[in-house]
Amino acid sequence: MKESILDVLLYLFEHYFTEDVSPPLGDRAALSSGPLFQELNQAGFSPAEINKAFDWLDALAEQRPSAGIPRANGPIRVYFGPELEKLDVQARGFLLFLEQQGILDAGQRELVLDRAMALDQDELDLEDVKWVVLMVLFNQPGSEAAYAWMETQMFLDEPEPVH
Repeated sequence: MKESILDVLLYLFEHYFTEDVSPPLGDRAALSSGPLFQELNQAGFSPAEINKAFDWLDALAEQRPSAGIPRANGPIRVYFGPELEKLDVQARGFLLFLEQQGILDAGQRELVLDRAMALDQDELDLEDVKWVVLMVLFNQPGSEAAYAWMETQMFLDEPEPVH
């Protein structure tokens, strides 16, 4: 069985969100016995992980960064404790790069960090963080250009070099 919330989220993202098909989310009681739950269960995900992934998506949908935070040259983020343990140097550097390039603003960065820390993994590498960024940008109104850029970087054979 697959044992990661991120695995469930990636399955949903690849099978529903990127195909412009809305997953049949909605009433949580109906979800626990609905066709989406059954599909995820048949794909090898445990009911506990499926429910955690639904909770993760609910929390993402409820959170919106506050408007008015500048897109670039915002406050510097200082990582501490559990964040340092969970996010490797490349992942933290990538988030800084995205902010400096105007792909993420400070509020979106905090949302990415919140959602990354909510995953049940002890460590997240650069690839994991890229997926979290992609899912957050997908969920943010007005972030279509940033999402398109990020999606291009994820799926190109040779992404643009990070300077």
